[in-house]
Amino acid sequence: MKIYQSSADYFGYSLPTVSLAYFLRYPNPLAKHVLSTDTISQHIDPATKRLHTVRLHLKKSKVPAGILKFLPQTMSGPDGSSQTYVLEKSVIDVKEGWMETESRNMEFTGVLSVVEKQMYRDKSLADLDGLPGTRCNTTVTLVSRLGQTLMKRRKASATNGHSPQDVAAPEVESEEEQPKQGWLASLSTAGIQRTIELVGVKRTQRALMNSSKGMEIVLERLRNGGIKGVLEGMRHDRMEVMGGPPMIEHDTSKPTPWREVWQRGSHPPNERQKEDRPNPYD
Repeated sequence: MKIYQSSADYFGYSLPTVSLAYFLRYPNPLAKHVLSTDTISQHIDPATKRLHTVRLHLKKSKVPAGILKFLPQTMSGPDGSSQTYVLEKSVIDVKEGWMETESRNMEFTGVLSVVEKQMYRDKSLADLDGLPGTRCNTTVTLVSRLGQTLMKRRKASATNGHSPQDVAAPEVESEEEQPKQGWLASLSTAGIQRTIELVGVKRTQRALMNSSKGMEIVLERLRNGGIKGVLEGMRHDRMEVMGGPPMIEHDTSKPTPWREVWQRGSHPPNERQKEDRPNPYD
């Protein structure tokens, strides 16, 4: 069974600004579970002039209790904690004013496969008011395949005239794997899949809301402080994740010696005072 979850967002910024915020959105105060982001590939198609990017995110997650009870303990920590990779692909066409993205989990796909697709469109190209703005439509597809292989074997056995017990699971040499066959065979495959997908829907609804709010935070940082403001915010969020000491907020309106150095390109006041002092040995 497939379950679809969709949402629509609107950002009061142009597509170039929104696309920049998209690539700088991790980490943010609502996405501190993202541990790292790596760019796998990036190129511009010479024919279409579109930017293609592939990135890999490592996220810290916790398996919901509703799903954890169906899984062997070896698939996650004792409290359901785990880490998972998410593959992200994006295409940007600045001339036509759109950006298309797709993200999917790389692990636990047999338990629950989650595919998120987003389409960003610059509304200023279609509207006559001339005001910047970008619309975003998000669609998430959730599919659970837990026990699906076993169910196919049972159907094949019924077609061939064999009893389901005869071919419910393949023969294995190790006696330690025998309990796993009985564990899966005793469960209703369709019921498990449905339960896992419904739990995934609840998490997806919360994740979509946090994702939209997180983008707004990054856009606000861009508006107030530019790239430097975003990087400072990312450093602050990462320090909190790592459990470091809280950052000290400085009053940037008050002049400091080193600020004068940056602005004037000269020595700090205390250094100038040392230079002005007469040498008693002259």
